Formats: sequence, structure tokens, C-alpha cells
Amino acid sequence: MDALLGFGTFLIIFVIIVVVILVLSGLRVVQEYERGVVFVLGKSTGAKGPGIFWVPPFISRMIKVDLRIVTLNVPAQEVITRDNITIKVTAVVYFYVVNPEAAVIRVLNFIQATTQIGQTTLRNVLGQSELDELLAQRNKINQELQSIIDEHTESWGVKVTAVEIKDIELPTTMQRAMAKQAEAEREKRAKIIHAGGELQASAQLAQAAGVIGSQPGALQLRYLQTLTEIAVEKNSTIIFPLPMDLIEPLLQTVRRDSANGQANVEVPRYTPSTPARPQTPPAPTQQPRHPQE
Repeated sequence: MDALLGFGTFLIIFVIIVVVILVLSGLRVVQEYERGVVFVLGKSTGAKGPGIFWVPPFISRMIKVDLRIVTLNVPAQEVITRDNITIKVTAVVYFYVVNPEAAVIRVLNFIQATTQIGQTTLRNVLGQSELDELLAQRNKINQELQSIIDEHTESWGVKVTAVEIKDIELPTTMQRAMAKQAEAEREKRAKIIHAGGELQASAQLAQAAGVIGSQPGALQLRYLQTLTEIAVEKNSTIIFPLPMDLIEPLLQTVRRDSANGQANVEVPRYTPSTPARPQTPPAPTQQPRHPQE
């Protein structure tokens, strides 16, 4: 009787231990940023968590899925733009899982799949754009990349929040050409600004000349002011401009004298004469020869 009672007690204790082991082996703990997709006998029972929960041991399997935003660096892709320029572009993709069950069931590895679709979409979109458009309208291209990638990953339970082009590597010859273009553009702007300044200065000078010309003494005061400024510089040579009002009478006198002098000078008239006939030279006379003695 005692042996039978001892065996019964042992059996109860054994059963309790087995139950405790089964209960403990079926406990699962999932963090706040994770979800656990449970499969019982190969069939999905959905995503569970966060916190602690129990699953049937030995016949179930759980796969944890991280719900945090994943930063995915797209490797450098060599792209030929629409205007036949070869560039290397690197990008970064931000995404997170919105449906853990779909991310586990519908795709083998959603991170690798998102990386591949990001690379192919980057090459396709940039290949349809020109270099100037790529450099000037980067936000537009980023939004287009995001919409295309998100459309492909939506069925996987993955949401793409942003796609950013991180770096664009241009050929050396293209960099030199763009530097020359930028330098020429800056020179063009500088010349336009300089010409605009000259135009405004000429307008102000014309207005100042009108004010000075309306007052007879204003020009003389301006001359004196200029002499004062020159004297401060301690120059060895001072050029003193004479007012036109002082030399104008002298110029009028010179013009009057020159006009009178031209009127009194008589110009000899030329009368054609009959040409003289050319005279023939006289014939040489032959002298007699004298006999020699």
C-alpha cells in the first residue's frame, strides 16, 4: 500500500513537472517594437505581441519582425542619363513594416527584396532624366522614386517613407565643363550688374550736370572743391581747369579774326594758255678740216 502510494505521488510530481516544462517552453516574449508571427503546424495564426504570450510548444514556430524604420543604403549605381552622360549615384531608402504577417509570408527576405527594387528603380528613373533635371529637381525625382518603390513593396507589408539621392559622382571632364559654365555665368552677371551701375551713374551725372548748369556759380564752386581735394593728396602736379565762361570771349575773337583774314586773301586765278610749240634744235655745222703741217 505504501509502495502504491509512493508511486502515485511520484507520478503526480512527474506530471506536474512535465506540465510546468510545457508551459514554460511555450512562453514567448516580444518587445514593444517587435511582432511575432506564429505558425502552428505550418499554419499562420497571425502576429502577436508585444509582451508575453503562450504558444503550443513543439508544434509551433514564431518569427520576430522588427517594426522600426529601416535605413537602407542603396549601393552606387552607374547610370546613363537621357543626355548620354555616365554618372554614379548612391541613395538611401527609409521604410518600415506595417503588416508583419505579409512581410513573412509573401516575400522570402523583405529587406533584400526592397534593396533590389530600389536599385532597379533608381537606374530606370535616372536613365529617363537629364543631368540638369537631376541636379535642379532632386526633390521631384525623390518623390517619383518613393512612389514607384512603395507601389512594389505595398503587397509585402512594407511602407516606404522616403527615398533620398545621397551622392552624384560626375566624370572629371564634366566637372571641368560645369565649372567653366558656372564661371561664364558669373562673369555674365557681373557685366550686367556693372552695366546697370554705369547706366544709373550716367543718369545721376546727367541730373547733376543739369543742376550745375542752371546756376552760373555752381561750376566754379565745383572747381574749387576739386582743388581742395587735390591739395589734400599732396600731389606735385596740379591741373587747374579753366571755366568755359572765361575763355569763350577769347575763342570768339580768334574765330572772328580767322574769318576776316580768309576774306581778305586774294586767290590767284588760273587761266589756261596755249601750249608753245617745241623748238627744234639747230643742226650742228661741220667745220673744215685743216691739213696737217
